[in-house]
Amino acid sequence: MKHVTFAEKSLLIGNEAADLLMQYARLISEQGGSDVVTVRAIGVDGNVVDASFLLNSATVLMVESASTDATEPDNREAVEYLRNRTEELSQPFGLPSDL
Repeated sequence: MKHVTFAEKSLLIGNEAADLLMQYARLISEQGGSDVVTVRAIGVDGNVVDASFLLNSATVLMVESASTDATEPDNREAVEYLRNRTEELSQPFGLPSDL
């Protein structure tokens, strides 16, 4: 699990989702785009929450390691979305991703 800090709020998010969120935020920023991504997280009160992140060139996001035994929230859909979008944005302009 990792702490993801956004707008002065820290949430616990699974490693893969947190890392992909950071990679996608970087790509969005580089390309001048924006997107809203929702992930499941553990809030400061220990409850599972849905957190929506507005990602754009002004996004300030920090991801840091966390030492916890908590079970990661299920982020299969968010991870799939982030992975697909990251791959799409990483491709040279105009080339299909299966080349």
